[in-house]
Amino acid sequence: MTAPQARQQPTPPLVWKFGGTSVGDHDRIRAVARRIVAAHQAGHRVVAVLSAMGRTTDQLVAQAHELSASPDPREMDALLAVGERISCALTAMAITELGVPAISLDGAQAGVATDDGHGHARLADIDPRRIHAELDRGAIVLVTGFQGVTCSGDVSTLGRGGSDASAVALAAALGTSRCDIFTDVPAVFTADPRVVPDARPLTSVRTEEMLEMAEAGAGVLQPRAVELAAVHGVEIHLRSSFDSGNGTVVGSRPDPSAELERVAVAGVGHRRAEPLYAAPGASAGAVTSALARRGLALGATLLEASEVRFTVQDAAPAAVTAALEAAGLAVVVREELGTVGVVCSGLTRRPEIAASALDVLAAAGIEPRIVTTSPARITVHVAAAAVDDALRVLHAALVTDAAGAPTVPADPAAPALDSGTRPDLRVVA
Repeated sequence: MTAPQARQQPTPPLVWKFGGTSVGDHDRIRAVARRIVAAHQAGHRVVAVLSAMGRTTDQLVAQAHELSASPDPREMDALLAVGERISCALTAMAITELGVPAISLDGAQAGVATDDGHGHARLADIDPRRIHAELDRGAIVLVTGFQGVTCSGDVSTLGRGGSDASAVALAAALGTSRCDIFTDVPAVFTADPRVVPDARPLTSVRTEEMLEMAEAGAGVLQPRAVELAAVHGVEIHLRSSFDSGNGTVVGSRPDPSAELERVAVAGVGHRRAEPLYAAPGASAGAVTSALARRGLALGATLLEASEVRFTVQDAAPAAVTAALEAAGLAVVVREELGTVGVVCSGLTRRPEIAASALDVLAAAGIEPRIVTTSPARITVHVAAAAVDDALRVLHAALVTDAAGAPTVPADPAAPALDSGTRPDLRVVA
């Protein structure tokens, strides 16, 4: 028998992700469909990962809690996965109406395998053969974000914002080094522009800085997605669904104009609510284990004689209470706190930045309650009511002094969506 000839590998597809606002109603879905079809007609193969429409996920969570004080995690995943299926199926229909074949695939059909951590599943593997087969027949592929399938065949979800991680992981599995994430903001900013009007858009940001900014509260990208991009060499292009700008490139490419060993503050993030909890009579190990069983991570920790005081990032108080009560531990909220985080690569080489941040807060009459540092970020817990003021004074003192504020140039090759007025900027978690 003659050995079969090796199949020529096609050009890797474009991998685009559209957030919930981008597909928030039928007009916006049609606009997304037109944008995808334009790329297809220009000769590109396209895989689009979609979030649920608008606030669908929040509405589903609310319905679950109307029926159960503590919904079963498996059934919650079964419920929440519906949102992305709806948006993908509707977008596939809109694309088909434009004369181009399209197919929607849920996590299992797209080959997205996870562990069994319902509500906070970790990606285990992606088998892209079905996606490749659909692309080979000339179809545009719509993949549900935020979800996969466990080894036992149950639907699983990756946690809030998990569609970003889905998209980056698919880009890596499909052999493409770029993932475009379309959202309702035109770029990554040096702070939330709704709170800090003079916050600057960034044309580029290093991966490690973006990860710290995401952890600090800049919810424009999910931290797990940034981690995946760094590990697998995927460059993220964050762009607006509502205009044709280039947005922000998140990657490790060097800036030829940068000074050697230049250390500058990349931005300031914030979280309006990160309470200080107390677990009377518990050990730090018991608290950590109880949170971990629900996919929650212990944040700042204060060990007192009679109790453990701690914070938990990105968790509702009800989730923290449920996690500890499930382990037989009592928990109360000691203080209503929020955080501000100053991000700067090489922070350990510039201790004066941390000192300046604390001096600025003191001058504004804002009392730090907890201070933590890492090689690229100083995080300060303050009273929840003082978070916005803290963000403004830190940004004014540490960021906006930079000369030559960058602009976000337009990309003439990218058609803008025509779905109406662009919503307010949103760069919060």
